[in-house]
Amino acid sequence: MLEDIKKKLWATADKLRANMDAAEYKHLVLGLIFVKYISDTFAARRAELSTRLIDPKDDQYYEAGADAVLLAELLEDRDYYTMANVFWVPEAARWESIRAAAKQRDIGKRIDDALTLIEVENPKLKGILDKRYARAQLPDGKLGELVDLVSTIGFGDNPSVARDVLGQVYEYFLGQFASAEGKKGGQFYTPASIVKTLVAVLAPHHGKVYDPCCGSGGMFVQSEKFIEAHGGKLGDVAIFGQESNPTTWRLAAMNLAIRGIDFNLGREPQDTFTRDQHPDLRADFILANPPFNISDWWHASLTGDPRWQYGDPPQGNANYAWLQHILHHLKPTGRAGIVLANGSMSSSQNNEGQIRAAMVEADVVEVMIALPGQLFFNTQIPACLWFLTKQKSKRKGEVLFIDARKLATMISRVQSELTDAVIERIAGTVAAWRAEPGAGAYEDIAGFCRSVPLSEIAQHGHVLTPGRYVGAEEVEDNDEDFATKMQQLTEKLGEQMAKGAELDQLIRQKLGGLGYEF
Repeated sequence: MLEDIKKKLWATADKLRANMDAAEYKHLVLGLIFVKYISDTFAARRAELSTRLIDPKDDQYYEAGADAVLLAELLEDRDYYTMANVFWVPEAARWESIRAAAKQRDIGKRIDDALTLIEVENPKLKGILDKRYARAQLPDGKLGELVDLVSTIGFGDNPSVARDVLGQVYEYFLGQFASAEGKKGGQFYTPASIVKTLVAVLAPHHGKVYDPCCGSGGMFVQSEKFIEAHGGKLGDVAIFGQESNPTTWRLAAMNLAIRGIDFNLGREPQDTFTRDQHPDLRADFILANPPFNISDWWHASLTGDPRWQYGDPPQGNANYAWLQHILHHLKPTGRAGIVLANGSMSSSQNNEGQIRAAMVEADVVEVMIALPGQLFFNTQIPACLWFLTKQKSKRKGEVLFIDARKLATMISRVQSELTDAVIERIAGTVAAWRAEPGAGAYEDIAGFCRSVPLSEIAQHGHVLTPGRYVGAEEVEDNDEDFATKMQQLTEKLGEQMAKGAELDQLIRQKLGGLGYEF
């Protein structure tokens, strides 16, 4: 049912945007969905209170609540809402007011005013809501139609269900916008199956969780789901992030605010390298999907930066700057997972080979995973996962290589994903290799995984491509050996060539009968 709703919403929203760029339109749509959500959850809390305040058997009972006038006053008491982790929404900013004005020519200004009111009343949202509706370049009436469309999303009375519905709608729209935006979309969206894999391998269940290029906050949301699925509490983790794109920074903050997660995304959106918002942070878990191979990251102020412990990263590619920035912010006992382009595993240009060798020899590389193609919406660049740690408790002097290139499932003509079963297999393999309790014994599996000593990696020039180490997949015992198979293929080729010659002769005869000469 929800899948049908999402597809219908997207089809209608995409039609309404007319000629507006997807990157711009995205924020109009997601901002309205956010306002609808907080208004719905406010209305649900209000309805709940209107019943509980007049029920003598309820712990929220208030004797004066039997008086209709006093009850109306009580229902406007913000404390009843904030105590339940529900945003206080002033009357003029509630969705009914916005929808009632949807056909007015000044609907854009009315939405901006509503967002301002919500920010004033909820300090956690200060500076987060994107007030761009009055200046939106949409044809007359289109913004009102968009309000009507968003009005069809029902978040229900159950707060946890409402959050889940919002999260799924958000995730679906972000994915669709990433596809519509093409190459630029990747800065906003990491496919869910990649994030799930990072989270499953790292298992961030306590302490400080950090993402230095957090986009719209997908890493944090999956971390939240992981914690809840494993019986933990959200209060067990503290969220830290940074993002340079102002609109995406706001999306991340909204994404976290609606879930009641305490977060620190820095005082403002800023470049992670030149304006590190968390210089003193040492995190228990770091998850990141930096933009691949960015060439315009360098600034003269970064010369001799203490983060470059393993060597100066090349000024024309930030991959090894990201890796070292992440290691710098990792606790001695912490773990990190990073998505990077495949070239990072083998490049030897401009000091990258020396930095990688230094990292391997320092034993900070824990696991390397080669990913399938077509996982991303906006790039065909093959990607991999790096897992780093400063202190290996087990498996010192070894790196686990996993080749998952053939494990994708196609979900469309151009898009693939890793299924939950594949993600569980990968996470289970890593857990067994780490000798975690209850994970079972680890075994090398030809073509899939292998634990490799640093000495062997050094013999391969410190190249970290899993395919170089895991070997070929074992064939079944009843398969023919190579010589037999080759003989059969050669015989088949001979037969097909003979048939081809016969057909060629037949065609010549037919054409000759028609007067053609050869």
